[in-house]
Amino acid sequence: MSRRPRASSTTVAREGKVLAQLKSEEGAGVLRSLLERHPELVAEAEEIARARVTDVDRDAVAEDVQEAVLDLDIDELETRAGSKTWGYVEPTEAAWELLEEAVHPFLEEMKRDIALGFEAAAAAMCAGIVLGLYQCRDRSSDQLLGWAVDFPAETARHAVVMLARESRAKHRRGWKLPDASVDQVPEWADMIGRASKPAPRGR
Repeated sequence: MSRRPRASSTTVAREGKVLAQLKSEEGAGVLRSLLERHPELVAEAEEIARARVTDVDRDAVAEDVQEAVLDLDIDELETRAGSKTWGYVEPTEAAWELLEEAVHPFLEEMKRDIALGFEAAAAAMCAGIVLGLYQCRDRSSDQLLGWAVDFPAETARHAVVMLARESRAKHRRGWKLPDASVDQVPEWADMIGRASKPAPRGR
């Protein structure tokens, strides 16, 4: 009875290096193929995925949001704004677009957590977004935020509204930020309270 040659340690290391270099979509494809070949691993993979998705560090998210917003270069505004083939783009409009693009991935992660029913993870993600934006307020001098000074507060309000609205639509109960997280952004506490309430009927 013939046996397949055992992989050497060098081969295993080489294959491991390839996996480490995969792009996210390539890694997802490998995982799907692996689970199709080994369906007995689905439950374990689901458990690992759930643990990863629900492990949200609010302060780490806040730091990432702050970095994403404040690291935008004013030169990017000069590239986006001005006369274009389709017309003229105001600097304020261009600034808002760039800032929205920077925060968009965090909002999408929160929406995913809501869709999956992970209340604690979604609330922590929203709290991190709000805290990160709060730390960006009044830091507009010589930065792209100077063209969109209302962006931090408006986007924080949008995140809180999204958390409440999406959870209410999918789970019949509006989720809110923990009180401890609201206490960290005292200047926005009233705004967060209003944003968490259901919109009046007809709107």
